[in-house]
Amino acid sequence: MSTSAWATHALQAFDNVVAAQAHLRPRAGQREMAAQVAHTFAHAHLGKPTEGEDSPPNTAVAPSIAVIQAGTGVGKSLAYSAPAIAMALQRGTRVMISTATVALQEQLVNKDLPALAAHLGQPFRYALAKGRGRFVCQLKLERLVGSSDLYPEEADDLFGETLPAKPVAQAERQAQQQFYASMAEALAQGRWDGDRDSLDTPPAPEAWSPVAAEGSSCTGRHCPAFQSCSYYERRKELVAAQVIVVNHDLLLSSLGARLLPELDNCLLVLDEAHHLPATALAQFASNMDLSRLQWLDKLTSRALRIGQLLEVEEIADIPQHSSGLRQAMGQLAQAAMAQYGETLKSPEARFGPASARIPRGVLPEALLPPLEAVLAHSTGLLDVLRAIAKALRSTIKETPDEAPRLAALYAQLGSLAPRLEAVFATTELLLHTPAPGQAPAAKWFTLEMDGEWIALQAHASPILPGSTLRQHLWSQVRGGVLTSATLTSCGSFDFFLREVGLHDLPTLATLEVASPFDYPSQGVLWAHHTQADPKHAGPFTQEMVHTLLHDLASVQTGALVLFTSKEQMRQAVDALPSALRSKVLVQNTMPRFALLNKHREQVEAGQASIIFGMQSFGEGLDLPGALCASLFITKLPFAPPDDPVGEARAEWLRSSGRNPFTDLVVPATAIRLAQWVGRAIRTEHDQAQVYCYDRRLCVTSYGQQIQKSLPDFSFQQRFAQLAHN
Repeated sequence: MSTSAWATHALQAFDNVVAAQAHLRPRAGQREMAAQVAHTFAHAHLGKPTEGEDSPPNTAVAPSIAVIQAGTGVGKSLAYSAPAIAMALQRGTRVMISTATVALQEQLVNKDLPALAAHLGQPFRYALAKGRGRFVCQLKLERLVGSSDLYPEEADDLFGETLPAKPVAQAERQAQQQFYASMAEALAQGRWDGDRDSLDTPPAPEAWSPVAAEGSSCTGRHCPAFQSCSYYERRKELVAAQVIVVNHDLLLSSLGARLLPELDNCLLVLDEAHHLPATALAQFASNMDLSRLQWLDKLTSRALRIGQLLEVEEIADIPQHSSGLRQAMGQLAQAAMAQYGETLKSPEARFGPASARIPRGVLPEALLPPLEAVLAHSTGLLDVLRAIAKALRSTIKETPDEAPRLAALYAQLGSLAPRLEAVFATTELLLHTPAPGQAPAAKWFTLEMDGEWIALQAHASPILPGSTLRQHLWSQVRGGVLTSATLTSCGSFDFFLREVGLHDLPTLATLEVASPFDYPSQGVLWAHHTQADPKHAGPFTQEMVHTLLHDLASVQTGALVLFTSKEQMRQAVDALPSALRSKVLVQNTMPRFALLNKHREQVEAGQASIIFGMQSFGEGLDLPGALCASLFITKLPFAPPDDPVGEARAEWLRSSGRNPFTDLVVPATAIRLAQWVGRAIRTEHDQAQVYCYDRRLCVTSYGQQIQKSLPDFSFQQRFAQLAHN
């Protein structure tokens, strides 16, 4: 079948789905997007080149990729899923849909894909792919509740690193034990499937981490609990599915693995694509702890014991590498504190650890010898661990009766191996010297102290997400669609295309589909001019809070207030009058799902309910109708000024003769503000008032550029002396 025939077939499938559902009506923008998706995937050259093809060996195949901004209300999930799935079924391949948030994943799996399956006319199966860490490890759980008899000889030593690194109060530890016991009981009785997300109350990360499954300590089919393993049960669904829903983190972390379909032989959709650059930077960053090295002693002991049992010759090198690594990491910590201790011990860091960045990524001479020693010894230890792991796998195959015991030994090493791998990866990136013209890595140290508890860590991260994505992702993709409601910045795709590494792809297609909402009649954007300059945090915050509380007194239904810093939000909470305190729900004072449920209950009961939140509440939060009839944005959401990666990138841009404020800060802020403002109007029936207290949106040239990224609300300005009358 020709590419045009494939595209026609896929678009017809979309039209049929729309016509088959009475509640759907044809939308020109949605169909335009579906047509672009069909065209893009029809021109994707999938699979490995075969003999007889025109292209010579090793010739790169140009990917077929489209970047589509689809405004809120377009119905983009149907616009990409219907033609993509129809084409995949026609071409005998699969579709992978990657998102950034759990909310969209659940919408796709629980609502959108079931509806599509009922009307597409061609049967297909779909599944949600989750990382191993979202599932419980039965062995870890049973050990923590004291019920494990699977590994009687090794139980006391298995998973020894599951205890938290930071001291935990006795009452909190008892609560965790009760939590683990209830999970174990629910799992044993079949009332829980082992998926973290299906728990009635999502656990905190520090409670979940000790029982989470890990690839490094998993022996797969050799594990005694394999037949009842929650993770592998879910994997079976992926094998049979034509459509796989995944998140950006798992997509990037699985590159080169066999968990997901090969990217050169599937159709890839990246929804919520504006998150992709940040996800890429986080995925390929690394860090190592220089102050808490008990894990190294445990790893050494286990490797020696297991290596001796299997008669692995390489274990003779363990004592040298282990002691050398511990000594080198200690020397690195001393050198770092000598170089940056004054900054790291500064009392100015009120929230989170203090940090000290290495300018231009050029390491001081004093750090080089210990770093080189860390790299050499971590490399040597990793080589020994690989030899032991190879011997374990070989012995398991040769003596299947011993598999359970040997699997336990494998898990003992695997539970600690990620620490060593992190040391190697961080050190390698810290020592990396870029070629002329290439951007350096961001390199920095952090120090966190709580009484006697001290954590000194070294960090390294790439600073250009586009380069990282070109190397690791786009080099494999043959057909892809990137979409979101906010991909243009200041009226152009240019910034986003640079961020994702697609700006120089000659075959790239871009499309902007406007929202069907009538923004001028559905909403008003009030730009408030404070007397205080927003650049002066103290007086601005004081004036902003005063005006905000005055405005909140008029709220009758649901409202959302988005702050740009914890200090801002703290001052607003402290200043709340008694009449407002019962109406305000503050982020992190209760679990997110509980806060949103309470907000919904209060609004549905006819009461005013006001959410105070920060960055994470500015994206992916769906509060239609009265749930968010008023939206308050306290300040333009510039990135934190002390972000080491952002600082390093700005430094590199300046050294290259570019302006980091206009090239990076302004366009990134425009996309972020567009996301925040997008919380206001979610359906064509919504009415909302949006307030922004940052006068720079109006009085600066970059503010006027940022306005180009916002919905076309009715625009009003008000001034401080008028607002206080």
